[in-house]
Amino acid sequence: MMCRVLMIKRSSYYAWRHRKDGKKTSYRDTLEKSIKEEYSLSESRYGSPRITTELNSKGIKVSRKTVAKYMKRMGIKSKYSKKHRTTTNSNHNYPVAENILNREFNVAGPGKAYVSDITYIPTTEGFLYLTSVLDLFDRNAIGWSMSNGLSCQETVIPALNMALKRRKKCKDLIFHSDRGIQYACKAAVNTLESYNITQSMSRKGNCWDNAVAESFFKTLKTELIYGSKRLNKEQTRIAIFEYIELWYNKKRRHSALNNLTIDEFWDNFYKTKTNLLNVA
Repeated sequence: MMCRVLMIKRSSYYAWRHRKDGKKTSYRDTLEKSIKEEYSLSESRYGSPRITTELNSKGIKVSRKTVAKYMKRMGIKSKYSKKHRTTTNSNHNYPVAENILNREFNVAGPGKAYVSDITYIPTTEGFLYLTSVLDLFDRNAIGWSMSNGLSCQETVIPALNMALKRRKKCKDLIFHSDRGIQYACKAAVNTLESYNITQSMSRKGNCWDNAVAESFFKTLKTELIYGSKRLNKEQTRIAIFEYIELWYNKKRRHSALNNLTIDEFWDNFYKTKTNLLNVA
């Protein structure tokens, strides 16, 4: 009856029913499988731009719009961030350093400018406090610390020491942060002076002056904390370690690095440097 209504031959219907999937269907299935795989590998953290980059890097040529369309149809999307909450305590009587960095977030080489910040991480046993130190050259989280308290000795100094052990600094290194008491206190100032590091601080109430450090925490919380089951302190420490050392510093693609991973960014840096030396 349907063949008569549609005015097609019964033989044509049965031929269509028994034929193998066409190229278009095969391509669609392959692309959906690849998108699901990259989405899973990123632990649901990636949206269409970074998934597109991953697919292109593996030889699957597809546009961001196509990936976005498929993701919408498949009902998958990247994790969303929450509204920012300020945790800086700048109500103190310590001297405040000048804003020397002045939002110069792009630097020519490693060890020239570090940015730092502190945030809270909720657990089933109360808050943990995460302090980070990022090198602006490659956005690498070269130093960080997890603590139960907010003293400078528990937060800033351990993170700074880790950063200095991991990466050789330039003699004119700038260390930028907000005006929080952990950065303005004598212990922090004396430590920075002992390493001959120039201290820089954001202007009062201006989060954009430390946008890179703020962005790091926003990314970490969006991709790891928000929407996930709350863990105890020990489990949270392990999760933070794995996120920073195994994901953020190794596998994650960074928009500030033209959607390259940090390792890919360094490969390009060395290649460019080698080519320039060969030309010279």
